[in-house]
Parts: sequence; C-alpha cells; structure tokens
Amino acid sequence: MKHINTFLYSVALQWKLDIRSKALLVTCYAVPLLFFLLMGGIFTSVMPEMKETLIPSMTVMGVSMGAFIGLPPSLIETYGSEIKKSYKANGVPLSLGLAAMFLSAFIHLIIMCCIILFLAPLLFHAALPSDFPSFFLSLAVYTASSLSIGSVLGLFVKNQAKMTMISQLVFLPSIMLSGIMFPLTLLPKALSLTGKIFPAFWGYLLMQDGGLQFANLIYLLLLFFAALLLCGIKTHTMKYF
Repeated sequence: MKHINTFLYSVALQWKLDIRSKALLVTCYAVPLLFFLLMGGIFTSVMPEMKETLIPSMTVMGVSMGAFIGLPPSLIETYGSEIKKSYKANGVPLSLGLAAMFLSAFIHLIIMCCIILFLAPLLFHAALPSDFPSFFLSLAVYTASSLSIGSVLGLFVKNQAKMTMISQLVFLPSIMLSGIMFPLTLLPKALSLTGKIFPAFWGYLLMQDGGLQFANLIYLLLLFFAALLLCGIKTHTMKYF
C-alpha cells in the first residue's frame, strides 16, 4: 500500500509539474493542435475523402510529437542530473520516476486527442469513429507504444543535442511514411516498406474504422514490451550518483 500511495503521489506531482512546463505545452498541446487547425482545412479541401480519416491521422501526428519530442528531454533532465539523488534519499526506486512521467504524458496526450476528436467534426465535418470503445482502445495502445519508444530514447541518450537530432530522425519518418499525409501508394516501394518499421504506420491503421485487428496490433504490443524490458534493465542498472 505504501508503494501504491508513493506512486500515486509521484504521478500527481509530475502532473502538476507538466502542467507548468512550457516544453510539454508546446509538444503535447500547442504544436499538434495548431497543426490540426491549419492542415485539417487544407487536407479536407484538397482531398475531401480525408474527412473519413482526419481524426486518426491528426491523433497519430499529435501522439508522435508528444512521445518522441516531448517526453525524452524530460527523462534526460531527471535521470541525467542530480534530481535522481532525491529518489535515493527517499528510498524510491528509479523506475518510479519513469512510470510517473510515462503516465502523466499518457494522460496529457489522451486529453489532446480528445480535443481533436471534439473539434474535427465541428470545424472540418470529419467523420467520427463508428466504434468509440475500439477507437479509444487503439489510441491507448498506440500512445503507450509510442511513449515506450520515447522512454527508451530518454534513458539511453544522455546528451540533449543528440536527443534533439535522434528524436527528429524518429519523428519525421514516422509522420512522412505512415500514410497520414498522403497515400502510401505514391511512395516508392522501399519507402512504403520502411514506414512499417515505425509505430505511426500501425497506429494509423489501428485507429481507422475496423482497424482493431490482431495483425495491426501485434507489432505495437511487441514494441511496447521490448521497450518496457529495455527500460526496466536500464533503471535497474542505473546508479543514483
């Protein structure tokens, strides 16, 4: 019970810190929502058929930005500085900080996606998901999978400058090769196959109507558990000082 209370307190504290964070405001809210407002009208005007997939495509973009660009720097700031000494002083395992930041980022990204879900039909006459439970389950799986990759980046890359470059190398192909910007049939076969490496491709398929299928789900689950294992090993072997 003590560990549960400690964890819940850590999540609540991290939530308050994230709310005050300008970096999180930019990567989890401002930029994804601004992109949605600007590009939503362009996409649906140029390609009216995109009204059917506007919500999945914009949520994929927003989650990818928050997970690959927003979360890793926060982890570097915590685990690459003196902050982690406070965990030792309070007898708290290092993995607890990661779990708190992961859950806080998860909640923020889900809130951002709900805003898109609410505004898209009003502003752009976008089609709502035909099955809301399936959509939110797919969204949760994709968000958790993406955040797990972001967690690996944040724990294993210790330099902020390198982190910026690596995050962009993961984020940009995720968006460009996932099919949310334009049909993959327009890409060379090699690039369309490369896109399947990134979770955005599978998340986009998963969140479309009828997309919650084992074939679209298995890769994201494998990524999540593989990343979870790596993060567990890293936090277990990490030194406090």
